[in-house]
Amino acid sequence: MVSHTPHAPARQSLTRAERLDRLPFTRAHGKLLGGSGIGWALDAMDVGLISFIIAALGQEWGLTATEQSWLASVGFVGMAIGASVGGLLADRIGRRQVFALTLLVYGLATGASALATGLVMLIVLRFVIGLGLGAELPVASTLVSEFAPRRIRGRIVVILEAFWAVGWIAAALIGNFVVAGDNGWRWGFVIGMVPAFYAIYVRLGMPESVRFLERKGRVAEAEAAVRVYESAAGQEPVPSPVVTEDAAPPHWRQLWTARFRRRTAALWVVWFGVNFAYYGAFIWMRSLLIAKGFSLVASFEYTLIITLAQLPGYALAAFLIEKWGRRATLAGFLAGSAVAAVLFGQADTVPTILAAGMALSAFNLGAWGALYAVSPEIYPTALRGTGSGSAAAFGRLASIIAPLAVPWFIRSGGSGVAFVAFGVAFVLAMVGALFLPEYRGVALEEE
Repeated sequence: MVSHTPHAPARQSLTRAERLDRLPFTRAHGKLLGGSGIGWALDAMDVGLISFIIAALGQEWGLTATEQSWLASVGFVGMAIGASVGGLLADRIGRRQVFALTLLVYGLATGASALATGLVMLIVLRFVIGLGLGAELPVASTLVSEFAPRRIRGRIVVILEAFWAVGWIAAALIGNFVVAGDNGWRWGFVIGMVPAFYAIYVRLGMPESVRFLERKGRVAEAEAAVRVYESAAGQEPVPSPVVTEDAAPPHWRQLWTARFRRRTAALWVVWFGVNFAYYGAFIWMRSLLIAKGFSLVASFEYTLIITLAQLPGYALAAFLIEKWGRRATLAGFLAGSAVAAVLFGQADTVPTILAAGMALSAFNLGAWGALYAVSPEIYPTALRGTGSGSAAAFGRLASIIAPLAVPWFIRSGGSGVAFVAFGVAFVLAMVGALFLPEYRGVALEEE
């Protein structure tokens, strides 16, 4: 009697992107999320610190409201340029390279700000810092999005965005215990120099996007990166088809072709509205509290409490984004932000200020998390960094305008008028969100 040994079934061929999408969340994903998140938190710490420093310098240097506005806004000019150019560079030379470069630029410039001898010097350095900050955020979210498994991709990016709260809380603590002291703002800038050293780890310890490597014909590197993640999940590699190099460079005008025009317009509206309301409210929050009669120290303490409310906002957004979907979660949190902004503008007692401020903080930052999850998803690999960065750059125009507009709003009708304007901006952003495509559970586009 002859026995027959059955042949092992041939393993299915999967693209490297599909191989990443099938994986569970592993230690390798955690390392990427944590590494990117620390960079994100350092970014938030810098943005948060300048709001405390403006309040302190307003008293120490005797800055006018207009001078404080320019100090707040010039960083956003740099961020607008940095986001646009950084996103384009990420699609041309790599996500990891740009991420590390941005950390280095804004870390060194922040350290140099500690030596500022006057307003002009500080404004110049804030512009350079903005270049680095603006490029870092869309690049980091793109890198994490391209490694995250499809079924939890949105949740992971929202968790990445939650590191913003960690950085902002750190800024509030530094503002409370360091900046509030004599010449404390200089030591605050010295602490903000940490990203320059962290850039070394980013360059050496984090992977490059598999999708980017494939498009550049660096197939061996792409395969090695995928196998690191498969090994962490205890899965054997499967064959992947040959990928040919696509040498066509990305360009901003591609975002406005017939295929992408609607999603680009909707995304830009959301970014503009969220930036206008967020930066108008939070950059000026301490100064507005002081104007209501609270001391500098008390305004720092209240802001720290309000900032802590960001954490449950992120947690809820991370849960809902894979339950409701991106569009509904983003629109819902923007609607909540609009209501909270109007209520905060009318608040005049400590309990109402804290309650409305915490609601605004939770809803607004939950919306930011959903927005960063959506932005890289709606473009194919070749345009993902360019699309995300360009939307962020357009939004930064609003962050330039908002701090400059707040004094005019206050003169026109007080802080209540300013926060009604922020509520209107949130509503416009909500309308834009309803026109975005839904990518819950859908693989990222390659072409």
